[in-house]
Amino acid sequence: MRPTSPIVPSVFLALIASGCTPAAEEGAPPGVELGEVELERPPGSGEPDLHATPDGVVLLTWLEPLAGERWALRLAIRESGAWSEPRTVRESERFFVNWADFPSSVRMEDGTIAVHWLEKVADAPYAYHVMLSVSADRGSTWSEPIRAHRDDSPTEHGFVSMVPWRGGAALVWLDGGAMQESGTADGGHSSGGAMSVRFTTLLPDATLGAEVLLDGRTCECCGTALAATGDGLVAAYRDRSETEIRDIAVVRGGGETWTEPALVAAQGWEIPGCPVNGPQLSASGADVAAAWYTGAGGEPQVYVAFSTDGGASFGAASRVDEGAPLGRVDIERLDDGSAIVTWLEAAGGDPRILARRVRTDGSLDAPLLVARTSGERASGFPRMVRVGGEVVFAWTSPGDAGGVRVRSARLTD
Repeated sequence: MRPTSPIVPSVFLALIASGCTPAAEEGAPPGVELGEVELERPPGSGEPDLHATPDGVVLLTWLEPLAGERWALRLAIRESGAWSEPRTVRESERFFVNWADFPSSVRMEDGTIAVHWLEKVADAPYAYHVMLSVSADRGSTWSEPIRAHRDDSPTEHGFVSMVPWRGGAALVWLDGGAMQESGTADGGHSSGGAMSVRFTTLLPDATLGAEVLLDGRTCECCGTALAATGDGLVAAYRDRSETEIRDIAVVRGGGETWTEPALVAAQGWEIPGCPVNGPQLSASGADVAAAWYTGAGGEPQVYVAFSTDGGASFGAASRVDEGAPLGRVDIERLDDGSAIVTWLEAAGGDPRILARRVRTDGSLDAPLLVARTSGERASGFPRMVRVGGEVVFAWTSPGDAGGVRVRSARLTD
Protein backbone atom coordinates (compact mmCIF):
# COMPACT_ATOMS: atom_id res chain seq x y z
CA MET A 1 0.00 0.00 0.00
CA ARG A 2 2.99 2.30 0.51
CA PRO A 3 5.35 3.65 -2.11
CA THR A 4 8.74 2.04 -2.16
CA SER A 5 11.59 3.75 -0.30
CA PRO A 6 15.38 3.82 -0.68
CA ILE A 7 17.35 0.71 0.24
CA VAL A 8 17.36 -0.07 3.96
CA PRO A 9 20.78 -1.00 5.41
CA SER A 10 21.08 -4.56 6.68
CA VAL A 11 21.40 -3.35 10.27
CA PHE A 12 17.66 -2.61 10.13
CA LEU A 13 17.11 -6.33 10.22
CA ALA A 14 18.59 -6.40 13.70
CA LEU A 15 15.80 -4.14 14.88
CA ILE A 16 13.34 -6.96 14.43
CA ALA A 17 15.62 -9.97 14.63
CA SER A 18 17.28 -9.27 17.98
CA GLY A 19 15.12 -6.62 19.59
CA CYS A 20 12.68 -8.40 21.87
CA THR A 21 11.00 -11.54 23.03
CA PRO A 22 7.19 -11.54 23.27
CA ALA A 23 7.39 -10.34 26.87
CA ALA A 24 10.16 -7.79 26.31
CA GLU A 25 10.03 -4.20 27.44
CA GLU A 26 10.35 -1.31 25.01
CA GLY A 27 13.89 -0.78 23.85
CA ALA A 28 16.26 -1.38 21.00
CA PRO A 29 19.29 -3.57 20.31
CA PRO A 30 22.79 -2.08 19.83
CA GLY A 31 23.09 -0.04 16.66
CA VAL A 32 19.44 0.98 16.64
CA GLU A 33 17.62 3.79 18.40
CA LEU A 34 13.99 3.13 19.13
CA GLY A 35 13.02 6.73 19.63
CA GLU A 36 10.77 8.29 22.18
CA VAL A 37 7.45 9.74 21.10
CA GLU A 38 8.36 12.46 18.58
CA LEU A 39 4.89 13.82 17.89
CA GLU A 40 2.04 14.01 20.37
CA ARG A 41 -1.37 15.45 19.63
CA PRO A 42 -4.03 16.62 22.12
CA PRO A 43 -6.40 14.37 24.09
CA GLY A 44 -9.23 13.13 21.95
CA SER A 45 -7.22 13.19 18.73
CA GLY A 46 -7.17 9.97 16.75
CA GLU A 47 -7.50 8.16 13.45
CA PRO A 48 -3.89 8.72 12.28
CA ASP A 49 -2.59 7.59 8.90
CA LEU A 50 0.86 7.77 7.31
CA HIS A 51 2.11 8.11 3.75
CA ALA A 52 5.80 7.92 2.74
CA THR A 53 7.28 9.31 -0.47
CA PRO A 54 10.29 7.91 -2.39
CA ASP A 55 12.45 10.85 -1.24
CA GLY A 56 11.84 10.16 2.44
CA VAL A 57 9.06 12.62 3.26
CA VAL A 58 6.28 11.39 5.55
CA LEU A 59 2.75 12.76 5.63
CA LEU A 60 0.59 12.29 8.71
CA THR A 61 -3.17 12.93 8.78
CA TRP A 62 -5.43 12.74 11.83
CA LEU A 63 -8.59 14.19 13.39
CA GLU A 64 -8.82 16.52 16.41
CA PRO A 65 -11.98 17.50 18.32
CA LEU A 66 -12.95 21.15 18.47
CA ALA A 67 -15.68 22.91 20.43
CA GLY A 68 -19.18 21.52 20.10
CA GLU A 69 -19.59 18.92 17.38
CA ARG A 70 -16.81 20.22 15.15
CA TRP A 71 -13.64 18.38 14.21
CA ALA A 72 -10.45 19.42 12.45
CA LEU A 73 -8.64 17.32 9.87
CA ARG A 74 -4.93 18.03 10.29
CA LEU A 75 -1.82 17.33 8.21
CA ALA A 76 1.83 17.37 9.30
CA ILE A 77 4.92 16.78 7.16
CA ARG A 78 8.10 15.06 8.35
CA GLU A 79 11.37 15.87 6.62
CA SER A 80 14.84 14.88 7.85
CA GLY A 81 13.29 13.59 11.05
CA ALA A 82 11.52 16.84 11.96
CA TRP A 83 7.77 17.45 11.89
CA SER A 84 6.17 20.62 10.55
CA GLU A 85 3.54 22.53 12.42
CA PRO A 86 0.11 21.01 11.79
CA ARG A 87 -1.81 22.39 8.81
CA THR A 88 -5.60 22.34 8.78
CA VAL A 89 -7.13 20.62 5.77
CA ARG A 90 -10.71 21.26 6.84
CA GLU A 91 -12.91 21.94 9.87
CA SER A 92 -16.46 20.62 9.95
CA GLU A 93 -19.29 19.35 12.09
CA ARG A 94 -20.19 16.89 9.33
CA PHE A 95 -17.13 14.63 9.47
CA PHE A 96 -17.98 10.96 9.90
CA VAL A 97 -15.48 10.12 12.65
CA ASN A 98 -14.89 6.40 12.92
CA TRP A 99 -12.18 4.41 14.71
CA ALA A 100 -11.68 2.04 11.76
CA ASP A 101 -12.36 4.27 8.75
CA PHE A 102 -10.04 7.24 8.79
CA PRO A 103 -8.73 9.99 6.48
CA SER A 104 -5.57 9.47 4.42
CA SER A 105 -3.18 11.40 2.22
CA VAL A 106 -0.95 10.82 -0.80
CA ARG A 107 1.65 12.95 -2.58
CA MET A 108 1.55 12.91 -6.37
CA GLU A 109 4.52 13.05 -8.73
CA ASP A 110 4.44 16.86 -9.07
CA GLY A 111 4.23 17.38 -5.30
CA THR A 112 0.47 17.89 -5.12
CA ILE A 113 -0.99 16.44 -1.92
CA ALA A 114 -4.41 14.81 -1.97
CA VAL A 115 -6.38 14.09 1.19
CA HIS A 116 -9.60 12.14 1.61
CA TRP A 117 -12.13 12.18 4.44
CA LEU A 118 -15.68 11.01 5.14
CA GLU A 119 -18.58 13.45 5.33
CA LYS A 120 -22.12 12.83 6.57
CA VAL A 121 -24.81 13.53 3.99
CA ALA A 122 -28.01 12.62 5.87
CA ASP A 123 -29.32 12.04 9.36
CA ALA A 124 -28.73 8.29 9.37
CA PRO A 125 -26.12 6.12 11.07
CA TYR A 126 -24.23 5.16 7.92
CA ALA A 127 -24.97 7.86 5.35
CA TYR A 128 -21.66 9.40 4.34
CA HIS A 129 -19.56 10.08 1.27
CA VAL A 130 -15.85 10.06 0.42
CA MET A 131 -14.59 13.61 -0.15
CA LEU A 132 -11.30 14.69 -1.74
CA SER A 133 -9.26 17.90 -1.75
CA VAL A 134 -5.83 18.73 -3.18
CA SER A 135 -3.09 21.18 -2.24
CA ALA A 136 -0.28 22.46 -4.50
CA ASP A 137 1.45 24.40 -1.69
CA ARG A 138 2.26 21.70 0.86
CA GLY A 139 -1.03 22.00 2.68
CA SER A 140 -1.27 25.77 3.12
CA THR A 141 -4.38 26.01 0.95
CA TRP A 142 -6.82 23.40 -0.35
CA SER A 143 -9.14 23.05 -3.32
CA GLU A 144 -12.89 22.93 -2.98
CA PRO A 145 -13.88 19.39 -1.95
CA ILE A 146 -15.20 16.95 -4.53
CA ARG A 147 -17.00 13.64 -4.05
CA ALA A 148 -14.82 10.70 -5.04
CA HIS A 149 -17.67 8.54 -6.32
CA ARG A 150 -20.52 9.00 -8.76
CA ASP A 151 -23.16 7.53 -6.49
CA ASP A 152 -24.82 10.23 -4.40
CA SER A 153 -27.24 8.07 -2.40
CA PRO A 154 -27.30 8.46 1.42
CA THR A 155 -25.46 5.18 1.97
CA GLU A 156 -22.03 4.06 3.15
CA HIS A 157 -18.92 5.02 1.18
CA GLY A 158 -15.50 4.68 2.77
CA PHE A 159 -12.46 2.57 3.64
CA VAL A 160 -10.39 4.34 1.00
CA SER A 161 -6.89 3.34 -0.10
CA MET A 162 -4.80 5.73 -2.23
CA VAL A 163 -1.41 5.46 -3.96
CA PRO A 164 0.48 7.69 -6.40
CA TRP A 165 -0.30 6.57 -9.95
CA ARG A 166 0.60 7.87 -13.44
CA GLY A 167 1.19 11.44 -12.37
CA GLY A 168 -1.85 11.55 -10.13
CA ALA A 169 -3.34 9.12 -7.65
CA ALA A 170 -5.35 5.90 -7.76
CA LEU A 171 -7.95 5.05 -5.15
CA VAL A 172 -10.27 2.22 -4.21
CA TRP A 173 -13.13 2.32 -1.71
CA LEU A 174 -16.17 0.46 -0.46
CA ASP A 175 -19.33 1.76 -2.08
CA GLY A 176 -22.81 1.20 -0.64
CA GLY A 177 -24.73 2.63 -3.57
CA ALA A 178 -26.44 -0.71 -4.19
CA MET A 179 -27.56 -1.03 -0.59
CA GLN A 180 -31.25 -0.33 -0.12
CA GLU A 181 -30.94 1.72 3.03
CA SER A 182 -28.18 3.44 4.99
CA GLY A 183 -28.75 1.62 8.26
CA THR A 184 -31.21 -0.24 10.40
CA ALA A 185 -33.11 1.21 13.34
CA ASP A 186 -30.60 -0.17 15.83
CA GLY A 187 -27.66 1.44 14.05
CA GLY A 188 -26.57 -1.70 12.22
CA HIS A 189 -25.75 -2.11 8.58
CA SER A 190 -28.33 -2.56 5.88
CA SER A 191 -29.54 -6.04 5.05
CA GLY A 192 -30.51 -4.89 1.57
CA GLY A 193 -28.17 -4.78 -1.43
CA ALA A 194 -24.50 -5.69 -1.30
CA MET A 195 -21.47 -3.52 -0.64
CA SER A 196 -19.07 -3.21 -3.58
CA VAL A 197 -15.45 -2.16 -4.09
CA ARG A 198 -14.71 0.42 -6.79
CA PHE A 199 -11.76 2.23 -8.38
CA THR A 200 -11.03 5.64 -9.86
CA THR A 201 -8.13 8.02 -10.46
CA LEU A 202 -7.45 11.59 -9.37
CA LEU A 203 -5.28 14.15 -11.20
CA PRO A 204 -3.45 17.08 -9.55
CA ASP A 205 -6.17 19.45 -10.81
CA ALA A 206 -8.78 17.42 -8.87
CA THR A 207 -10.17 15.80 -12.02
CA LEU A 208 -11.54 12.29 -11.55
CA GLY A 209 -11.08 9.46 -14.03
CA ALA A 210 -13.49 6.69 -14.94
CA GLU A 211 -15.12 4.75 -12.12
CA VAL A 212 -14.74 0.97 -12.31
CA LEU A 213 -16.56 -1.76 -10.38
CA LEU A 214 -13.99 -4.26 -9.08
CA ASP A 215 -16.25 -6.59 -7.09
CA GLY A 216 -20.00 -6.33 -6.59
CA ARG A 217 -20.21 -8.20 -3.27
CA THR A 218 -17.74 -7.51 -0.47
CA CYS A 219 -17.58 -7.32 3.30
CA GLU A 220 -19.32 -4.17 4.49
CA CYS A 221 -16.74 -2.50 6.74
CA CYS A 222 -13.29 -4.06 6.39
CA GLY A 223 -10.62 -1.76 5.06
CA THR A 224 -9.22 -2.00 1.55
CA ALA A 225 -5.59 -2.01 0.38
CA LEU A 226 -3.94 -0.81 -2.82
CA ALA A 227 -0.38 -1.09 -4.13
CA ALA A 228 1.44 -0.20 -7.35
CA THR A 229 3.45 -2.99 -8.96
CA GLY A 230 5.68 -3.06 -12.01
CA ASP A 231 2.74 -4.04 -14.22
CA GLY A 232 -0.11 -2.07 -12.71
CA LEU A 233 -2.13 -1.99 -9.52
CA VAL A 234 -3.21 -4.68 -7.10
CA ALA A 235 -6.13 -4.12 -4.72
CA ALA A 236 -7.02 -6.30 -1.74
CA TYR A 237 -10.20 -6.45 0.33
CA ARG A 238 -12.32 -8.87 2.34
CA ASP A 239 -14.61 -10.76 -0.01
CA ARG A 240 -18.10 -11.98 0.92
CA SER A 241 -19.56 -15.08 -0.68
CA GLU A 242 -23.24 -16.03 -0.82
CA THR A 243 -22.52 -18.45 2.04
CA GLU A 244 -20.82 -15.75 4.18
CA ILE A 245 -17.24 -16.89 3.61
CA ARG A 246 -15.14 -13.75 4.13
CA ASP A 247 -11.59 -14.44 3.00
CA ILE A 248 -9.16 -11.93 1.47
CA ALA A 249 -9.37 -11.39 -2.29
CA VAL A 250 -7.23 -9.44 -4.76
CA VAL A 251 -7.85 -7.95 -8.18
CA ARG A 252 -5.18 -6.61 -10.55
CA GLY A 253 -5.28 -4.04 -13.26
CA GLY A 254 -5.31 -0.31 -13.86
CA GLY A 255 -7.59 2.00 -15.76
CA GLU A 256 -10.78 0.26 -16.81
CA THR A 257 -9.40 -3.29 -17.18
CA TRP A 258 -9.14 -5.53 -14.12
CA THR A 259 -8.88 -9.25 -13.42
CA GLU A 260 -11.56 -11.33 -11.78
CA PRO A 261 -11.21 -11.59 -7.97
CA ALA A 262 -8.88 -14.29 -6.64
CA LEU A 263 -8.30 -15.36 -3.04
CA VAL A 264 -4.94 -14.76 -1.39
CA ALA A 265 -5.57 -17.87 0.75
CA ALA A 266 -8.72 -20.00 0.84
CA GLN A 267 -9.14 -20.19 4.63
CA GLY A 268 -12.91 -20.54 4.67
CA TRP A 269 -13.74 -18.05 7.41
CA GLU A 270 -17.51 -18.17 7.71
CA ILE A 271 -18.87 -15.23 9.66
CA PRO A 272 -22.33 -13.64 9.36
CA GLY A 273 -21.12 -10.10 10.09
CA CYS A 274 -18.23 -7.81 9.35
CA PRO A 275 -15.12 -8.28 11.56
CA VAL A 276 -13.84 -4.74 10.81
CA ASN A 277 -10.37 -6.03 9.93
CA GLY A 278 -9.11 -5.49 6.41
CA PRO A 279 -5.87 -6.52 4.65
CA GLN A 280 -2.77 -4.49 3.87
CA LEU A 281 -0.33 -4.62 0.93
CA SER A 282 3.21 -3.48 0.20
CA ALA A 283 4.82 -3.84 -3.22
CA SER A 284 7.98 -3.18 -5.19
CA GLY A 285 8.14 -4.22 -8.82
CA ALA A 286 6.56 -7.65 -9.11
CA ASP A 287 7.07 -8.46 -5.43
CA VAL A 288 4.01 -8.03 -3.20
CA ALA A 289 3.55 -8.74 0.51
CA ALA A 290 0.06 -9.11 2.01
CA ALA A 291 -1.02 -9.19 5.66
CA TRP A 292 -4.45 -9.93 7.07
CA TYR A 293 -6.50 -11.13 10.05
CA THR A 294 -8.82 -14.14 10.08
CA GLY A 295 -10.97 -16.06 12.53
CA ALA A 296 -11.05 -19.23 10.45
CA GLY A 297 -11.51 -22.33 12.61
CA GLY A 298 -12.77 -20.22 15.50
CA GLU A 299 -9.33 -18.86 16.39
CA PRO A 300 -8.03 -15.31 15.79
CA GLN A 301 -4.93 -15.31 13.59
CA VAL A 302 -2.73 -12.91 11.60
CA TYR A 303 -1.05 -14.08 8.39
CA VAL A 304 1.47 -12.83 5.83
CA ALA A 305 1.93 -14.15 2.29
CA PHE A 306 4.23 -13.17 -0.56
CA SER A 307 3.81 -12.89 -4.32
CA THR A 308 6.54 -12.65 -6.96
CA ASP A 309 4.20 -12.10 -9.92
CA GLY A 310 2.49 -8.84 -9.04
CA GLY A 311 -0.24 -10.45 -6.96
CA ALA A 312 -1.34 -12.99 -9.58
CA SER A 313 -0.54 -15.75 -7.08
CA PHE A 314 0.65 -15.95 -3.49
CA GLY A 315 2.80 -18.48 -1.69
CA ALA A 316 1.85 -20.31 1.48
CA ALA A 317 0.54 -18.07 4.23
CA SER A 318 2.66 -17.76 7.39
CA ARG A 319 1.05 -17.15 10.75
CA VAL A 320 2.81 -14.31 12.59
CA ASP A 321 0.84 -13.54 15.78
CA GLU A 322 1.53 -14.59 19.37
CA GLY A 323 -1.75 -16.41 20.01
CA ALA A 324 -4.40 -13.76 20.69
CA PRO A 325 -4.29 -11.08 18.00
CA LEU A 326 -6.85 -8.34 17.55
CA GLY A 327 -5.65 -7.82 13.97
CA ARG A 328 -5.53 -4.22 12.66
CA VAL A 329 -2.49 -5.04 10.55
CA ASP A 330 -0.01 -3.07 8.48
CA ILE A 331 2.95 -4.26 6.38
CA GLU A 332 6.09 -2.90 4.71
CA ARG A 333 8.46 -4.76 2.40
CA LEU A 334 12.22 -4.71 2.87
CA ASP A 335 14.65 -4.78 -0.01
CA ASP A 336 15.72 -8.40 0.57
CA GLY A 337 12.09 -9.48 -0.06
CA SER A 338 11.14 -9.96 3.57
CA ALA A 339 8.57 -7.74 5.27
CA ILE A 340 7.80 -6.04 8.55
CA VAL A 341 4.27 -6.62 9.80
CA THR A 342 2.53 -4.82 12.67
CA TRP A 343 -0.61 -5.85 14.51
CA LEU A 344 -2.42 -5.57 17.84
CA GLU A 345 -1.69 -8.50 20.14
CA ALA A 346 -3.57 -9.27 23.38
CA ALA A 347 -1.87 -12.48 24.51
CA GLY A 348 -1.53 -12.50 28.29
CA GLY A 349 -4.21 -9.84 28.64
CA ASP A 350 -1.70 -7.14 27.74
CA PRO A 351 -2.79 -5.37 24.51
CA ARG A 352 0.18 -3.99 22.63
CA ILE A 353 1.39 -3.06 19.18
CA LEU A 354 3.95 -5.56 17.92
CA ALA A 355 6.17 -5.58 14.84
CA ARG A 356 8.14 -8.49 13.45
CA ARG A 357 10.11 -9.44 10.39
CA VAL A 358 8.74 -12.23 8.18
CA ARG A 359 10.92 -13.85 5.52
CA THR A 360 9.65 -15.20 2.23
CA ASP A 361 10.28 -18.77 3.43
CA GLY A 362 7.86 -18.18 6.31
CA SER A 363 10.46 -17.91 9.06
CA LEU A 364 9.81 -15.33 11.77
CA ASP A 365 12.04 -13.14 13.86
CA ALA A 366 11.22 -12.17 17.43
CA PRO A 367 8.63 -9.41 17.80
CA LEU A 368 9.44 -5.84 18.72
CA LEU A 369 7.21 -4.02 21.18
CA VAL A 370 6.24 -0.71 19.59
CA ALA A 371 3.81 0.55 22.23
CA ARG A 372 1.35 -0.63 24.83
CA THR A 373 -2.23 0.07 23.92
CA SER A 374 -5.83 -0.98 24.56
CA GLY A 375 -8.06 -3.50 22.90
CA GLU A 376 -10.88 -0.97 22.78
CA ARG A 377 -12.05 0.49 19.50
CA ALA A 378 -10.74 3.90 20.53
CA SER A 379 -7.19 2.61 20.15
CA GLY A 380 -7.79 2.54 16.41
CA PHE A 381 -5.54 1.08 13.74
CA PRO A 382 -1.76 1.55 14.16
CA ARG A 383 -0.03 2.68 10.96
CA MET A 384 3.53 2.23 9.71
CA VAL A 385 5.73 3.47 6.85
CA ARG A 386 9.36 2.91 5.89
CA VAL A 387 11.67 5.75 4.86
CA GLY A 388 15.28 4.88 4.13
CA GLY A 389 16.85 3.54 7.30
CA GLU A 390 13.83 4.28 9.48
CA VAL A 391 10.41 2.91 10.16
CA VAL A 392 7.81 5.37 11.45
CA PHE A 393 4.84 4.25 13.56
CA ALA A 394 1.65 6.17 14.37
CA TRP A 395 -1.15 5.10 16.69
CA THR A 396 -3.81 6.39 19.06
CA SER A 397 -2.80 6.24 22.70
CA PRO A 398 -5.78 5.12 24.83
CA GLY A 399 -7.29 6.87 27.82
CA ASP A 400 -8.64 10.31 28.62
CA ALA A 401 -5.19 11.88 28.25
CA GLY A 402 -4.37 9.89 25.14
CA GLY A 403 -4.31 10.91 21.52
CA VAL A 404 -2.23 10.50 18.38
CA ARG A 405 1.37 9.46 18.98
CA VAL A 406 4.30 8.95 16.59
CA ARG A 407 7.69 7.35 17.14
CA SER A 408 10.38 6.00 14.85
CA ALA A 409 13.11 3.41 14.90
CA ARG A 410 16.32 4.99 13.64
CA LEU A 411 19.53 3.24 12.63
CA THR A 412 22.70 4.55 14.24
CA ASP A 413 25.18 2.16 12.58
